[in-house]
Amino acid sequence: MCEDGKPFFWLGDTAWELFHKLNKEEAELYLGDRSEKKFNVIQAVALAEFDGLSSCNAYGRVPLLKNDCGEYDPTMPDISGDYSYWDHVDYIIEKAYELGLYIALLPTWGDKINKLWGKGPEIFNKENSYSYGKWIGTRFKNHNNIIWVMGGDRVLATRRHFDVVNEMARGIKEVDNDTHLMTFHPNGYKSSSLHVHEEDWLDFNMIQSGHGRTNLDNYKFIKEDYEKLPIKPTLDGEPRYEDHPIKFKPENGYFDDFDVRQAAYWSVFSGAFGHTYGHHSVWSMCTEPTEYFIMRWEDALSRPGATQMQYLRKLTESRPFIERVPDQDLIAENHPEANYQTATRGAGYAFIYSPCGLKIKVNMGRISGEKVRGTWFNPRTGAHTTIGQFINSGVKEFVPPTSGRNNDWVLILDDVDLL
Repeated sequence: MCEDGKPFFWLGDTAWELFHKLNKEEAELYLGDRSEKKFNVIQAVALAEFDGLSSCNAYGRVPLLKNDCGEYDPTMPDISGDYSYWDHVDYIIEKAYELGLYIALLPTWGDKINKLWGKGPEIFNKENSYSYGKWIGTRFKNHNNIIWVMGGDRVLATRRHFDVVNEMARGIKEVDNDTHLMTFHPNGYKSSSLHVHEEDWLDFNMIQSGHGRTNLDNYKFIKEDYEKLPIKPTLDGEPRYEDHPIKFKPENGYFDDFDVRQAAYWSVFSGAFGHTYGHHSVWSMCTEPTEYFIMRWEDALSRPGATQMQYLRKLTESRPFIERVPDQDLIAENHPEANYQTATRGAGYAFIYSPCGLKIKVNMGRISGEKVRGTWFNPRTGAHTTIGQFINSGVKEFVPPTSGRNNDWVLILDDVDLL
């Protein structure tokens, strides 16, 4: 919920390299575009993935100083000079606030905790992670548009990894006074609930369903998190990115806007309180396209999947939000894999998603009303087409206007008496 009591639907975009790669003008272009497209959360990293310790930002600055051993030290942030690395982070966060955008801020990418792959190096231990947490928490605690994100795409495999994350979270919480929410960004095909669900600092769960294959069943993660105790909200914070090589191999082709929509509707209708979109060339802020990052980030801003995410937000917010629950029992006969249908409802409405436009068999009577109005919602355009009124009992079959890949549809049912 927002401070004014209005429900909050998280519509995130992934901009991991935002602070590290973009100058002021570029950041304003990016943030303005995402605001226009109705995103309200931007996921970005302070100590970035792409050689974020020694590779300078757009103004020739790095985030940390080196200690006497010649190692970048998280207890020694470089705040010298007229416009430090951290001043630039402040600038971008403030510009986001002016546009009504939250920043889901990772204090560090996970390779600085558990390298595994990437540049690293590992610089955190139990002691300095607490100090860094206190410092960065103090630095940004007065920004009203911060959501803290621990982790950073790495598994917690040893006691040290757990200690680093918990101590960094503790440091932030000590100075933050619970002003901002906090979550954890896990490695691929995992949820934060695997390791840290019961930690007091975790306010909601985040899933990385990842980029391993098409038709990846992220709805299963959402369902598992939704049913856990203690109850905590959940969302898919890193699903398959648009134009990302399938299974990380360009020869497999690339995920497209259908893959993006399928992941989004599957997760939200299964109980997520929002969803994060990503484009492979935007999160990386690509300026030199290759077969792996296939376009410049500026060109990628207007890819179809990015534009279409706002239709999901608008649809979800068009009906009572807090009462909405997942309800697969609305579906009388489902289909496997790519055609799997997901359903959600409130007291007097229901949404059912058919990824490839196959017919939907509905167990009527699970929402209020003697009669319901049926409407087809097009996730590709946001358009609505009313199809009539129906008796709200028995099993009713609905056939979408079109079928096949890239012909996904949402069936909307509304209690006629509430319209």
